[in-house]
Amino acid sequence: MKAIPLSLTLLAGLLMASQAHAMRCGSKLVNEGDLAFEVLERCGEPKSRDIVGYTLSYDQRREFKIEEWVYGPKSGVYYILNFEGTRLHRIETRRKQ
Repeated sequence: MKAIPLSLTLLAGLLMASQAHAMRCGSKLVNEGDLAFEVLERCGEPKSRDIVGYTLSYDQRREFKIEEWVYGPKSGVYYILNFEGTRLHRIETRRKQ
């Protein structure tokens, strides 16, 4: 069996770690997979809140609303939270320009 070079192991670890996103609201954390009401409890109302589209469930039987919530800027960074239905699907960050 061949040994995997350390650099490849470290790179794989970094790629996996970059997929786990969270946002800090004071002393609390918001994570992908959290419910919308939990995000509101921890972070308060977002700066903006828009419906950006709709998606179907995996079985194609239910339609879910896609919403974007924007928080910030915090230290020059905006946090864009993407919800599918009532679940936080993705957290993006963008620097204020």
